Amino acid sequence: MVTKKKLSSISELQDIQRLAVECPSEVGLQSPDGSIIIDAKSYIGMYALDFSQPVLIVSEDAGFHKQIQNIGQNVT
Repeated sequence: MVTKKKLSSISELQDIQRLAVECPSEVGLQSPDGSIIIDAKSYIGMYALDFSQPVLIVSEDAGFHKQIQNIGQNVT
């Protein structure tokens, strides 16, 4: 599953990272063009992405996607 989000604050980024750490499945973040892919459980790695653009949040855990539903702005 993939959720496309626009995150506008460090707090939102921290919320995604915290939930990713708690998730038993892998969670990845990637740039829209796929040129950068990182482990969302890595706090330092998350700063490799350009958050002025929407990011793709990838996980096979439907519960995780439900938890992040109200974080940031959903982009279609």
